[in-house]
Amino acid sequence: MKKLTVYTDGAAKGNPDGPGGYGAVQQYTDPAGNLHERECSGGFSRTTNNRMELMAAITALEVLNQPCEIDLYSDSAYLIKAFTEHWIDKWIRTGWKRGKDPVKNVDLWKRLLAAAGPHRISWHWVKGHAGHPGNERCDRLASAAALKPDLPEDPGLEI
Repeated sequence: MKKLTVYTDGAAKGNPDGPGGYGAVQQYTDPAGNLHERECSGGFSRTTNNRMELMAAITALEVLNQPCEIDLYSDSAYLIKAFTEHWIDKWIRTGWKRGKDPVKNVDLWKRLLAAAGPHRISWHWVKGHAGHPGNERCDRLASAAALKPDLPEDPGLEI
């Protein structure tokens, strides 16, 4: 199984007319040991940061044409804790409710589950924007991806 690192950001910079955009970067090493980065973006969206963070993860996973072993880094506790603390399973069993409130973005959660299905993903929360190098990398790479909304002609990972 191919190994891949994915960085997502739901508040990617670069959009002068909105709150940001969403973007993700896939990073992998080819058989010769060379590091490659592939930018993925769904463009910009005037919506909540949580929704953009989900879209960044979905965009990064949906373009893969083969199962991969993925380390996915995000600064969204909402996204990461949903998987690391098993909120998703509980939401499915209880009709997508969290406490008394319906879970937001249900359509996106279901789409993310479908996109994540064939992969083995380790979810990593990168805390805050206070100079953490992992978070700065999420922000910088995903911001660059959000500036390039067009996917490559062959969006599958070929290594």
